[in-house]
Amino acid sequence: MRALDDSLTVIDFETTGAIAGFEDEPWQLGMVRVERGVLVMETGVDQLLRVGDRPFHASAPGRHAQLRDALREAPTMVSLWPVYRTWWGRPLVAHNAATEKKWLAKTAPMHPAGPWIDTLKLSRRAFPGLSSYALGDILHSRGLTDQVCALSPGRTVHDALFDAVACGVLLLHILSLPEWTDLSAADLARV
Repeated sequence: MRALDDSLTVIDFETTGAIAGFEDEPWQLGMVRVERGVLVMETGVDQLLRVGDRPFHASAPGRHAQLRDALREAPTMVSLWPVYRTWWGRPLVAHNAATEKKWLAKTAPMHPAGPWIDTLKLSRRAFPGLSSYALGDILHSRGLTDQVCALSPGRTVHDALFDAVACGVLLLHILSLPEWTDLSAADLARV
């Protein structure tokens, strides 16, 4: 089955960053589904994740400083497993997927997720020679930034839902290219 005809979950985590005495941990989860080649915004998930009384790395991006009280009360990743299990049992899409893959493996180590489609790897293959493969830079170079902003009003880069939407828009853009249109999720996962 072509990836354009499949059901995919686009996922992004924002994390605290590791500092002495504290491991890196996720504080925000963003997800959106792609169904038969359409980004379904009504499925968008913006989920804060519990982070205890700990410092964030000074370079950790995002709006976590304004959300510290909410993060202390938010659900844990493990408690969300039953809620989002079906989302994670389909092909998963992320930009630099190793990060998202790590967090899902820590949450449910006995439940493999994926296959994983990495838009960073796809972008390097589809658009060789870019000066940067950061998600925001690729969007800008391909003229996709306005589309992502319109789909995610009030959000910016390093908001997990914004980044998931951006990743989904980028994936669909790549899949619109003639040489990519007929590839399956399994084909994309092998890139």
